[in-house]
Amino acid sequence: MNLRSVLHLQGWLLIFLGGAMLTPIPFSLYYRSDDLLAFLTSALVTMGAGLTVIRHTDIERDVRVREGFAIVTFGWFLAAAFGALPFVISGAIPSYTDAFFETMSGFTTTGASILTDIEALPRGVLFWRSFTHWLGGMGIILLSLAILPFLGIGGMQLFKAEVPGPVADKLAPRVTQTAKILWAVYIVLSGLQTTLLMLGGMDLFDALCHTFGTMATGGFSTRNASIAAFPSPYIQWVIIVFMFLAGVNFALHYRVLQRGLNSYRYDREFGVYTTFIVVASLLIFAFAMAQEGQFNEKAVRDVVFQVVSIQTTTGYVTVDYEKWPFAAQMVLFLLMFVGGSAGSTGGGMKVLRIYLLIKFVFAELARLIHPHAIVPVRMRGQTIPREVMTNVLGFAVLYIVIFFLGSLLVAAAGYDMPTSFGAVIATLSNVGPGLGDVGAVDNYSAFHPAVKWLLAFFMLLGRLELYTVMILFAPAYWRR
Repeated sequence: MNLRSVLHLQGWLLIFLGGAMLTPIPFSLYYRSDDLLAFLTSALVTMGAGLTVIRHTDIERDVRVREGFAIVTFGWFLAAAFGALPFVISGAIPSYTDAFFETMSGFTTTGASILTDIEALPRGVLFWRSFTHWLGGMGIILLSLAILPFLGIGGMQLFKAEVPGPVADKLAPRVTQTAKILWAVYIVLSGLQTTLLMLGGMDLFDALCHTFGTMATGGFSTRNASIAAFPSPYIQWVIIVFMFLAGVNFALHYRVLQRGLNSYRYDREFGVYTTFIVVASLLIFAFAMAQEGQFNEKAVRDVVFQVVSIQTTTGYVTVDYEKWPFAAQMVLFLLMFVGGSAGSTGGGMKVLRIYLLIKFVFAELARLIHPHAIVPVRMRGQTIPREVMTNVLGFAVLYIVIFFLGSLLVAAAGYDMPTSFGAVIATLSNVGPGLGDVGAVDNYSAFHPAVKWLLAFFMLLGRLELYTVMILFAPAYWRR
């Protein structure tokens, strides 16, 4: 592996990250918050580190597979490591462990927080906290490919290592063009949601921050009560719609803009994704009705909001779902594993993988009945290649193994089973709120520092789809 190339690109990433740290300054000035110096200092330190690395390294034009995995993994780690500086320097989060956890949660669009009084933070810090969502949602490396084409690198390896899903959906011959298309769709939808939220009464600051959390399926809010602080049905339905859209493959959104709404209709993954949301909403509503007996618009809205929020791994809340019947909570828990569509900003195992796994099971049942028959797994009339199915099966096994091992480690630290299961799946699937002590109205502040580092690692694993990070632990990766 060419470490000089890897380090060189990390340097450029740090320069970009340092520049991004200047974006909260207008809000710091407007609201006269005391975090201006923290952002200036953090930006200088980060860009200075990047320039130092660039001056002492160089780059090869051809980035190979090994370099691609290392660049993406170390890039995301450094983004969290340096992105935590504004929190620490401003004093908003004095503990570096807590600041790193919060920043990793932001960039990976997890939305798990250690903060107990969000509204007490300076506005600049709150903006940066939400902005990390938006940067991480479509991908830091993907954005770098779009705005730094002069590097002249072969970006396909980086694209494959970062873009969620079993198959990277390339929209244009050049990766930089694909990156620009995806980011353009992302920006257009973000602008539209911001406008609609402002029409509903939110000010620009809150509208931007909640758009960042929605479009990135992140979940950081500027309010302690999350979206429950905005009881307006209009605002909540707008957020529901855009959470739903953010959980859809952004390449599909682009095809809709080109070919019309029928692209949604004929996309199998979109149909399965929608079906999961509808069925889960009906089940939870039935369970809740059996207990509470309420049937009104707010009851329907609360159920739909939480289902879409959990399914897309956004993590916003309007109601304490741990007060719902246990069966309803179990439906949400299962949705945490599923997540959004491949190529969306959502986390989880992805709807496409779940659908392929279901198809594979039925194909195996058919083979048991007809041992000599050839029963391929098909989707959209095409046979799924064997290597894709192998990848999906391996991913599913690894995901479940990491979930159980992680839960065991958290439980060994002294936490109960609902909290251990909830914290691990909520971070591994980039959901944010879980069950037990990390439920809808709780946070992660009480965890031991070692557990926070472990959960931060799970956030990175989940965001980069396991393989990109786990391959660095394989001995074969480091052999010549």
